[in-house]
Amino acid sequence: MDQRVRFVAALTGGGFGMSEACRSFGISRKTGYKWLERYKTHGPSGLEDQSRAPKTTPWALEQEMAELLVRARRRRPRWGPRKIVHWLQARYPHVHLPAPSTVGDLYRREGLIASKRRRRKFPRQAAPELADAKAPNDSWCADFKGHFRVATGQRCNPLTITDARTRFLLCCEQMTRPSTEFVWPAFDATFREFGLPLAIRTDNGPPFAARGLGGLSRLAVQWVKLGIRLDRIQPGKPQQNGRHERMHRTLKAEVVQPPAPDLQQQQRRFDRFRTLYNQDRPHEALGGVPPADLYEPSLRPYPAKMPQMQYPDHFQIRMVRTDGTIKWRATHLYVGEALIGEPVGLEEVEWKTWHLRFGPLRLATIDETGPEPTLTPTPNP
Repeated sequence: MDQRVRFVAALTGGGFGMSEACRSFGISRKTGYKWLERYKTHGPSGLEDQSRAPKTTPWALEQEMAELLVRARRRRPRWGPRKIVHWLQARYPHVHLPAPSTVGDLYRREGLIASKRRRRKFPRQAAPELADAKAPNDSWCADFKGHFRVATGQRCNPLTITDARTRFLLCCEQMTRPSTEFVWPAFDATFREFGLPLAIRTDNGPPFAARGLGGLSRLAVQWVKLGIRLDRIQPGKPQQNGRHERMHRTLKAEVVQPPAPDLQQQQRRFDRFRTLYNQDRPHEALGGVPPADLYEPSLRPYPAKMPQMQYPDHFQIRMVRTDGTIKWRATHLYVGEALIGEPVGLEEVEWKTWHLRFGPLRLATIDETGPEPTLTPTPNP
């Protein structure tokens, strides 16, 4: 302030010109003219520091818009600004909503967003083959969301099924036990409602897979008979079913923490979540629309009767016995308990070499060149 006063005094009464005074005080001519103009207009007070705040704030929210955004956040407290903007835009298509960053600033000022620790970001990678899910029902994803106990101490094992392309949640049912006995009715009801997919992606655990030939379980055998391709992730790589696991994260936050008082109320929570997730919640991977806007039931109907496996005429057919074996050349070869009562086909591909098949799956190779037939499982049928 003192230097500005001396600078103006040098110009007005000290006999200095503008260029000389600016060089003496080490400022530019533009700055010199600015201080001189302020002095002429406002006197000595014009030389004081002025506020740097902008005179107008075109990005400021009107009170009505701010209240609308705050109400939306309180109604959906686990949704971020981007998701809320998509959600409101669908309900108020003629309203110009602010950018998600502006909405986020509002929520921070209102204390509606807690600070989170920054995490290292990794590039997204499409899971193998799921990138080929170009249309609804090309591939479904199925898994259990990890068991937990409700308030009564009862164990809950939610089975979830989603459509890989549209993220539509087809099924969310609590299971007493994760076994074929309890799981098959849920798949049966889902097939009846939505039809059949081309493939189902799962992990390698029961009831989706087993230790027999081809990793076939009783549930997988039913899928193969229906013409559904088995699509299993690699062991220990849950990220290959990442979009399904991401849904589990939302499910856990919305309806599992804390758990319901009993299994019946927990299932009602699952039902409400499924409706909200499919019809109301915008999905960023879908361009901000909910899954129900894109999903359509399959054109492959669920047959009224389970089809039986058929083989070409040149195949040798054997029925799997009650001990899980087939009789071949006076020898009993074990193929797995999951195939008990099912026909398997044997195709001769070379002299004394046969391929053992169950429908489209080549389960093993039988070699008859030794003293007794030997069966070698196919690593990845």
